[in-house]
Amino acid sequence: MKVILLAGANSIHTIRWANGLQAAGLDVYLISQHPLMHQLNEGIHYYELPNRGVLGYFLMVSQVKKILLEIKPDIVNAHYASGYGTTARLVNYHPYILSVWGSDIYLFPKKSFLHKWLVKKNLLAADAIASTGHNMALETNKLVTLKKPIFITPFGIDKEVFYIKRNYSASGYLLEDKIVIGTVKSLKPVYGIDLLIQAFAQLKSHLKYTRPDLEKKLSLRIVGGGAELQKLVRLVANLKISDVVEFVGQVSHDQVPTELAKLDIYVALSRSESFGVAILEAGLNQCPVIVSNVGGLPELVINNETGIIVESENVNAAADAMQKLVIYPELIASYAKNAQQHILDNYVWDASVTNMISVFQSVIADSKVKV
Repeated sequence: MKVILLAGANSIHTIRWANGLQAAGLDVYLISQHPLMHQLNEGIHYYELPNRGVLGYFLMVSQVKKILLEIKPDIVNAHYASGYGTTARLVNYHPYILSVWGSDIYLFPKKSFLHKWLVKKNLLAADAIASTGHNMALETNKLVTLKKPIFITPFGIDKEVFYIKRNYSASGYLLEDKIVIGTVKSLKPVYGIDLLIQAFAQLKSHLKYTRPDLEKKLSLRIVGGGAELQKLVRLVANLKISDVVEFVGQVSHDQVPTELAKLDIYVALSRSESFGVAILEAGLNQCPVIVSNVGGLPELVINNETGIIVESENVNAAADAMQKLVIYPELIASYAKNAQQHILDNYVWDASVTNMISVFQSVIADSKVKV
C-alpha cells in the first residue's frame, strides 16, 4: 500500500507515524512544508517543499498535486484540520483521511468566524476523519455534522522506550530523603504549569504544619522550555519556594523516559488537551498521574486506580490529590503498577499502527465501492 502523509515533519508524532507505518510494510511518502527535525527510517520518501507559513499551505497545492500524480498513492493522510487539511482539500485527491490533532479542533475554530469556516470546510471535504481520542471526536462533531466515519486512532507508546519497573526505597518513594513531583511539558499557558506551581506551594504550606517530616522532602521538577519560563520563575520566587523547584529546561524526546523515571508523581493540569501522550508515557514509565478533567486526559486515567482526575483550574483539588499520594506512598506504587498495565493493555505502539492501517484499508475499500 502506498500512503502519503501530508504533515509537519518537525513533529515527533508525524515521524513516529511515518516510521511505524513504513516498518509495518507500507510504502510511505512524507510531504511537508516544515523542516525535518527527527530521524526518518531509511526507505521513506521525503519531500520538503519551500513554502512556509499560512500562505504556504495554499502555495504548495500545485506542487503536491504534481507529486501525487507521479506517485498515485492508494490513500493520502493529511494531519491537522487547519493547515495541511486546507492543502489536502484544495489538492482534491481521493481517498484521503484528515487526522485532527487537538488545537485545530479545540482552539483554532474559536479565533474567528473565518477560522471556524475553514476547519468546517476541510472536515467536510475529507473522505473520513481520524481522531486520537473520543472526546476530540465529539468536539469535531460539534463543529459540523459529518456524514462520514470518525475513526479513533490513538497515539501509541513504544514499550521498548518507556517501559520500566520501579524500585522504591524503604520510605515508599523512589528516594529515601526526597519526594519528587513534576511534569514534562512545554512551558505554555495551556498546559497549566502555573497551576501546578501554586498547588505545590499550597501542599508544601499545609504539610509544614501537619507532616513536617514529609514537607522537608518535597521538591518540584519542571522539565520543558517555552515562553512562559521567566513568568513561572517569578511565580516560584513570589511563592518563596525557589529552593525546592528546579527548572530543567527542554530535553530531547529520547531523554524523556529518563526524566520521567526521576518523578514520584506526574502532574498535568492542562487547560486544554486533545489526547495526552505524556500521560501514556508516564504511565508506561510506572509513574502515577494527576490530571485535570479536560479534553482527552480523563480517557487515559482510571480515577483512583491509575491516577487521580481533578477539576480544571482547581488548585485546591490538585493540592489535595498530591497530598493524598504523598501521605500514602503505598498508593503511589499501586497506581503506578495499575497505570503501566493499563497502557500495556490499551495503548502500545504496535496496536496503534495496526489500527491505523485497518482504517486506511477500510477507507480505500469504501472509496472503491463508491466508484
